[in-house]
Amino acid sequence: MSGSVSGLVRDEKDAVATRSPVKRSKLRLYDLIPTGTLGLRARRTRAVLSALGIAIGIASMVAVLGVTRSSESHLLAQIDRLGTNLLTVVNGDDLGGTEVALPAAAAPMLRRISGVLGVAPTAQISTARVYRNDQIPTGQTGGLAVRAADASLLDTLQGSLKSGRFLTSADAPVAVLGSDVAKQLGIVRLDLGTRVWLGGHWFTVAGVLDSFTLAPEIDRSALVSFAAAKELLDYDGAPSRIYVRTDPDQVTQVAGLLANTANPANPFQVKASRPSDALTAQIAVKQSAGALFLGLGAIALLVGAIGIANVMVISVLERRVEIGLRRTLGATRMHIAAQFLTESLVLSALGGLGGVLIGSGVTVALAMAQDWGIAIPPSAIGGGFGVAIVSGVLAGLYPALRAAALSPTDALRTTG
Repeated sequence: MSGSVSGLVRDEKDAVATRSPVKRSKLRLYDLIPTGTLGLRARRTRAVLSALGIAIGIASMVAVLGVTRSSESHLLAQIDRLGTNLLTVVNGDDLGGTEVALPAAAAPMLRRISGVLGVAPTAQISTARVYRNDQIPTGQTGGLAVRAADASLLDTLQGSLKSGRFLTSADAPVAVLGSDVAKQLGIVRLDLGTRVWLGGHWFTVAGVLDSFTLAPEIDRSALVSFAAAKELLDYDGAPSRIYVRTDPDQVTQVAGLLANTANPANPFQVKASRPSDALTAQIAVKQSAGALFLGLGAIALLVGAIGIANVMVISVLERRVEIGLRRTLGATRMHIAAQFLTESLVLSALGGLGGVLIGSGVTVALAMAQDWGIAIPPSAIGGGFGVAIVSGVLAGLYPALRAAALSPTDALRTTG
C-alpha cells in the first residue's frame, strides 16, 4: 500500500514538473501604435483640438526664430553691401530743425586725413522747399528738404540712380530727387519736361535716386548743384552735413579726428557718427523682441501641454472599464502605462509637426512679402519638434501612471 501511495506522489510531481509554465502577457512594439491611438481615433475632434494647442506653441516659436533670423540676415547683408566705413559729420540742428552750418573749409580739411577715401559735402538750404507746382501753398512742405550737393555724393555713399542722371558742376536749374521725394510728389517716371517748383524757381528733374539705407535724409531731399544753390537759392557756400568714406581698417582712428578737423574752433559742437550702427542697433532690438515673443510661444506651448495632460486624465476616467478588462485579460501595469503614454506622444508629435509646418509657412510668407532671404534655423525645426515630444512625455506621464495604478476590480466596479 505504501508503495502505491509513493508511486502516485511521484507521478503527481512528474506531472507538475512537465506542465508548461504560464506565459506572461506581452505587448509587441508594432501593436503599440494601434493600441495607443485607439482613444484618439475614437475621439478625433478632441484629439485635433488637443494637438492644436501644441501646434500653436511650436508654430509661434518656429515663426519667431525664423522671422528674426531672416530679418537679421537681411540687415547683415545690407551692412556687408554698404560697409561700416561710412561716417557722417554734422554740427547739430537749430531750434527749427535745420542743420547748423560747418566751416566752409571743413570738407577740404577732412580730405587730408590719412585713411579717408572719399568726402561728400552737402548743405541743407533752409530758405527753399520743393513742390510739384507753383500753385501749392508754401506752408505745405510735406517734410521735404532741399540740399546742395555735387558728384562726389553718389560715389561716397555708393548709391545708385533709379532713373535719369546725377548732378554735374555745369547744372544750374536742375534737380535730382530722393526716392521719398519722388513718391510724395507723384513722379513715377521722368519725361523730358518733368519739372518741380523749388525755392521759387522751376527746376528740371534730371534723375531719381534709389533709396539710401545709410542716409535716409537724402531720400527726403531734392538735390541741386552748389552752383545752382549759390545762383538761385542764396547759398553761402558752407556745408551742413559731410559724408566721409574711410579705409575699413582705420574707421576708429579717422572717427576720432573728424571733430577737431572739421571745426577746430568748436570741436565739441561737431558730432561724428557711423550710420551702420543704426542697422546694428536694429539687429539688437529685433533679437530682444524675438526673445520676448519666444517666451510667449513657450507659454503657449505650456498651455498646450497642460491641455494634453487634462485630456489624458479625462481619458483615463472615461476608459476605466477598458483598463479593467485589459488587466483582467492579462495586460500588465507596464502595458497600460505604455498605451496611455503612447497616446500622449502621438498627440504631441502631431501637434509638433503641424506647428513646425505652420511656423515655417509664416516665415516664408513674411520673408517673401518683405523681400528678405528665407532663413529658418535647423535648430528651430528640430528643436521645436523635440520640445513637442518632451512636452508630450511630461504631459502624459502622470495620466499613464494613474491608469497603470488602477486594479482590475476597482476599474470594473464602475460598470454598475
